Amino acid sequence: MALLPSTSAPSCHHRAAPFAPAAAAAASWTRPRRGTLRLAAASGPTAAPMQTRPAAVGRRRCECFDLHQQIVPYAEAYAWQKSIVKRRIGLLASGEDHSDTLIALQHPPVYTLGSDSKKEYLHFNKEDAPFEVHQIDRGGEVTYHGPGQLVMYPILNLRYHKEDLHWYFRSLEEVIIRALKSAFFIKASRVEGLTGVWVGDQKVAAIGIRGTRMIVYHGLALNVTTDLTPFKLIDPCGIKDRGVGSIKAILQKESDGREIDDRILMDIAYNSLMEEFADLFQLRLDISPHCSFQ
Repeated sequence: MALLPSTSAPSCHHRAAPFAPAAAAAASWTRPRRGTLRLAAASGPTAAPMQTRPAAVGRRRCECFDLHQQIVPYAEAYAWQKSIVKRRIGLLASGEDHSDTLIALQHPPVYTLGSDSKKEYLHFNKEDAPFEVHQIDRGGEVTYHGPGQLVMYPILNLRYHKEDLHWYFRSLEEVIIRALKSAFFIKASRVEGLTGVWVGDQKVAAIGIRGTRMIVYHGLALNVTTDLTPFKLIDPCGIKDRGVGSIKAILQKESDGREIDDRILMDIAYNSLMEEFADLFQLRLDISPHCSFQ
């Protein structure tokens, strides 16, 4: 089993940053609260290390592996999650499962199929697929992951939060909805009877989970700067009558096509999701310098 980058990889412990005000007077999107993030023009300043906020007293620790600017093969990330879950389950009996986990990364182009996915939602021969295809143990139907999509895998022990999977789904959706509003002024919402987050009739974020002994894993995938073309070869999540969208496409439409730096946009999305995730789940985020589950 391949491991994720070792401690010698500098970006393993890099924490994305708030951004200084843009030097130019060009239009920009600014967070409506906290004032910590700003999307500058492509020629503006780049990210600097985020300043760690004081530890929240009384909050449960969450070890975070920040690979949000890295492309990690799906099989490696999946094996990593499974290993963390196995270790965490081993700690349950002794009451020593004292810390949650969060992994943030991107994947190369890949289709993943939930445990009960139907072939009718694939518009290609699975044996001659355009990208890798992985059948995995999360719920839900087929989805696509690729560069420009921010994937976050929380591995939480719901005994320390709320032992309710429905609540957990809605909480992940709420994190995304708050993050889009906070960072980009994008009004996102839920659609009754469906899982995920929508802007109009476009799905911008998918959610799929698996739970074992109240430890949940898998997570959410937010289209930030994603090439949406591969979604045309599937019915994402089994939904045939709605489209998919991305943060970048939405912002460009609202700004008459102004160019946006992809890397900065990913940093802003990551920062906002992390902040909202910590606030909603009342966790103290601890960025780990070791990109390994050992």
